[in-house]
Amino acid sequence: METKKALIAPSILSADFANLQKDIEMLNNSEADWIHVDVMDGVFVPNISLGLPVIEAIRKHSLKPLDVHLMIVQPERYVERFKEAGAFQITVHYEACAHLHRNIEQIKSMGCKAGVALNPHTPIAVLADILYMVDTVCLMSVNPGFGGQKFIENTFSKVKELVLLSQEKNCDPYIEIDGGVNAVNAKPLVDCGANVLVAGNFIFSSPTPMDTIQNLSTRIR
Repeated sequence: METKKALIAPSILSADFANLQKDIEMLNNSEADWIHVDVMDGVFVPNISLGLPVIEAIRKHSLKPLDVHLMIVQPERYVERFKEAGAFQITVHYEACAHLHRNIEQIKSMGCKAGVALNPHTPIAVLADILYMVDTVCLMSVNPGFGGQKFIENTFSKVKELVLLSQEKNCDPYIEIDGGVNAVNAKPLVDCGANVLVAGNFIFSSPTPMDTIQNLSTRIR
């Protein structure tokens, strides 16, 4: 399989919501590849975040693809509206989907890339019968629901397991890491086989976010 270029997907959850346009324009001018958009419903995860109107507003200003991560129950009720709002990729949680195969088919039928996210406690093996359909597997490296959490070290082992399963199934999904990514663990994650790094607090808490993205890019490419 061809080695994919490692991508950086800053999480807008950590941006300044009072100056969101300014932060989006900063990302447009940065080395970021995607913009990661976390949608939380207060049910699947203990927090509420961005909704459709905010995503529509982001799309008006963003020059980067919107990687929309649905941390919600019954995602099938909303995926069409997220596509219309501007998502290029829609990721649903394995744990939130009773009919995951149908959910993935629904997303792909709209012309979107389809992702599946796994919580830290969920084993890689659950993807064995669905991996061939998936464009991206998002491994949560923190417990979902809040930004700024500490990276879970077992994520390295899960990346290696996913690489092996992908080889066994002759699949080549993007392997996305979401949570606690920083300058210390970014290169080791890519070396293990990850190729999309979601970083929120690490980037937006920096006094110079564009430089932080540039430095992260230099480390992993």
